[in-house]
Amino acid sequence: MEIQQWLKLRFSFKNATILVCFLNIITAIFLLHGFLTSPYTRNKLSTANSNSAQLSYIKESEEIRLAMLPLELIKRVKEIEQEGYTEPETAQKKETKQTAAVDLSKRLKDFRSVNDASSLRALEEWRKRKMERARQRQLEKNGTTSS
Repeated sequence: MEIQQWLKLRFSFKNATILVCFLNIITAIFLLHGFLTSPYTRNKLSTANSNSAQLSYIKESEEIRLAMLPLELIKRVKEIEQEGYTEPETAQKKETKQTAAVDLSKRLKDFRSVNDASSLRALEEWRKRKMERARQRQLEKNGTTSS
């Protein structure tokens, strides 16, 4: 009977909690010791030499990378992007073309009603000038893209 009471006193929840906390503290001390004595802190002299070698290697690789940049391609891409930003101006040109087309259609309706020979001649001259300007723009556009 005396042994059972002794075991109850020895294996109480309070004693078990104290034992687990003690084991946790010991484990934490071992972990801290492992972290503080890592290979990095053990070999400070060798890492200083390897750091300078790594720094020179990094600098050299950075110089090589910068030398390999396609600068002409980058400039051309920027030019193309700038051309892309100028496209809203062409939308304005389209609006003016549309208003010119509406104007022309009104004039044609008026022309049909009046049936005037001078208006017909003026319309033909206008068409020729318009076609000539379009050809000139096309030639200029083709000339700039081919060079």
